[in-house]
Amino acid sequence: MMNTELKEFVIRRVLPHVEKPGQYIGGEWNRVIKPARDLVGRICLAFPDVYSIGMSNHGLQVLYSVVNNLPDWACERAFTPWPDFEKFLRQYRLPLYSLETFTPLYQFDVVGFSLQHELCYTNVLTMLDLGGIPLRTSQRELHHPLVIAGGPCTVNPEPLADFIDVFVVGDGEEVLPELCRQWVQLREQGMNRAEALIRLGAKIAGCYVPSAYKVSFGPDGRALPPQPVDGKLPPIIYPAVVRDLDAIPVPTRPVVPNIECVQDRLAIEIMRGCPWRCRFCQSSPFKRPVRWRRVETIVKAVLETYRNTGYNEVSLLSLSTSDYPHFEELYNRLSSALAPYRISISVPSLRINEQLRLVGDLLETDRHSGLTLAPEAARDSMRARIGKQITNEDLIAGCRRAFERGFDRIKLYFMCGLPGETIDDLDGIVELAEKLSRLRKLVAGKPATVVANVSNLVPKPHTPFQWLGMARREYLAIAHKHLVERRRKPSVQLKYHDLEASLLEGLLSRGDRRLGAVIEWVWRQGARLDSWTEHFRPELWWDGCRRFAIDVELLLHEPYPLERPLPWDHIALRPGRAVFQQEFLRSQFADFNSAGEPSSEPP
Repeated sequence: MMNTELKEFVIRRVLPHVEKPGQYIGGEWNRVIKPARDLVGRICLAFPDVYSIGMSNHGLQVLYSVVNNLPDWACERAFTPWPDFEKFLRQYRLPLYSLETFTPLYQFDVVGFSLQHELCYTNVLTMLDLGGIPLRTSQRELHHPLVIAGGPCTVNPEPLADFIDVFVVGDGEEVLPELCRQWVQLREQGMNRAEALIRLGAKIAGCYVPSAYKVSFGPDGRALPPQPVDGKLPPIIYPAVVRDLDAIPVPTRPVVPNIECVQDRLAIEIMRGCPWRCRFCQSSPFKRPVRWRRVETIVKAVLETYRNTGYNEVSLLSLSTSDYPHFEELYNRLSSALAPYRISISVPSLRINEQLRLVGDLLETDRHSGLTLAPEAARDSMRARIGKQITNEDLIAGCRRAFERGFDRIKLYFMCGLPGETIDDLDGIVELAEKLSRLRKLVAGKPATVVANVSNLVPKPHTPFQWLGMARREYLAIAHKHLVERRRKPSVQLKYHDLEASLLEGLLSRGDRRLGAVIEWVWRQGARLDSWTEHFRPELWWDGCRRFAIDVELLLHEPYPLERPLPWDHIALRPGRAVFQQEFLRSQFADFNSAGEPSSEPP
C-alpha cells in the first residue's frame, strides 16, 4: 500500500528545496504498483547512483520487468539521493523509500544493488543507512531484508563482502526470482539468518555468501581465495547463465523517467557476450557465452516498446554490436519498420573491422553525425599485445566511408598505462586523431571534430592482464601531460580520465576484504558519489588506507607470480584461469597474426 503520509510530507516539506525534485516523486509512465494482498514478497532494486544514471541502466529495466511479471512478487525502485536530498532525509529523520509506494527500504523482503563500477561502493552504504538497514551483514537479523548485489563488480566481491548478504554472479533473470522465493520460504521456517544464508548459497547456482567463507593470507601479505566454512557450500562459484537469450522476454514497457537522463532512448539488448578476447577486457568473460536474439524478436520488441513509450530513438545494445551475426538484415528490417515513425537507430559499440565500412553505408545522418569507436591503442603493434585485432587500415577506411556519407564527428577511446607502452604509443594517439580529422577535410572539405578520450588501464580480475600491476601515479601523470602538449590541431579534443579515480578503481577492483573497513570509514567521513568529480574526495580514501594499514603499493602496483592463487579465484569466469594465463604469456611475444582471435566457443 502507498505510504501516503510519507509521500505528502516529502512533497510539502522537502521537494520545494532540492534540485530536480522529479527524481524523488515516482509516478512515472509504465511504473508498476501491485496490491499488497496479492503478494508473497517485495523486492526493491536499489541502484547505487543518482536517478539519471540508474534510469539509463538497461539491466535495471530488465530485472524490474522480470520480477513484476511474477504474479505474487512486486519490484520497486530506489536510487542514491543527491546530497541536498540526503540532508533533508536526515534532518527530518525520514527513511529512503521506493518510488512506487514510498515504502522504506527496511520494509522490503529483498533489497538488491547493481554494482556497475567500484566507485559506487559508498553509495551502497548511503542507501542502506538511509533505508534503515544495518550496514554489515553480521548486524542483521532474520527480519531484516536480504541484501543482495549483482553486476560486473561481483567478479571480485571481497571489498564489499562485509555489507552484502548474497552476491549474484552472472545473469540475473532466472536467478533473481528463485532467490527471492527461497529467501521468503527459509525465513518462514524461523531458522537463524546465518543458516538461511548458507542454504541459499548451497541451493542456488551463481550465489556467493561471503559471510560463510573464510579469508586467509599468504606469506606475501596478500589474500588467498576464500574457503567455505560449511561443507554444503561450493568452493568455486560459477556464474549463472541464461542459455536462451531469445526466450527471455524483452522489457517492452520500460519505466519512462520523469527527468532527462543520460540515456534517454529506447534500448534493446540484441546480443549478450562478445566473440573476441581482448586481453584487457573484463566484460567479455563476464558476459560469456555469446548469445543473441532473433531478428524477428528484436523488430517486434522495438515496435511494441515504441508504442508503450513514444521514444524517437532506439539503441541496439551489445558489447560489440556490429558482430551481431545478422546485423545487416536487422538494420534494414528496423529501418523499414521505423521509417514511418521517424525513429532513428543508434549503434554503439562498433567494431573496427570490415563491418565498419558496412555500417558507414547503413547508418543515416539525419539525427546523428558522429561515430564512437574504441581503437584502445593507436599503433597496430600495441593492439597485437593487448589482443585487439584491428588495424589502422580498417579504421581509416571505415572512417573515410562514414565521412563520405556525411558524418563529421568521431569519438575515439584509447588507453594509456598499457604493458610495454612507449613514447611512440602515446604520440600515436594524437597523430591518429589528427590524421582522421585531416581525412575528412580531404573527403568533404572540412576537418572532422575528433574527441580522443584516454583512460588509464586497470588490470582487472579475470583478464589475461590480472597478473600485472597498475601503472603508477607518476607515470600516468607524465603521460597525460605529454598528450596535452603533443596536440596541435584545434579540431582535435583530448580528454583523459581522472587519475585519482582510476587509481581508486584499481585498488577496489583488485583489493580484498580488508578494504571493507576503509569503505565504511571514508563513508562515515562524508564520502559520497565518488564517481562524480564535484563530490570525489580522493584524499579521504588514501587517508583511510593509511589508517587501516592497507599496503596500496602491494595491492595495486605489484604484479602477481603466475603460479600464485589470486584473491578472486573463488569466482570462476569463462574461459578460465588457464586460458587467461596462456593469453598473458602470448601477450609478451605478440605479433598481429596471433592477437585476439575470436572465440571458437559455441553460442
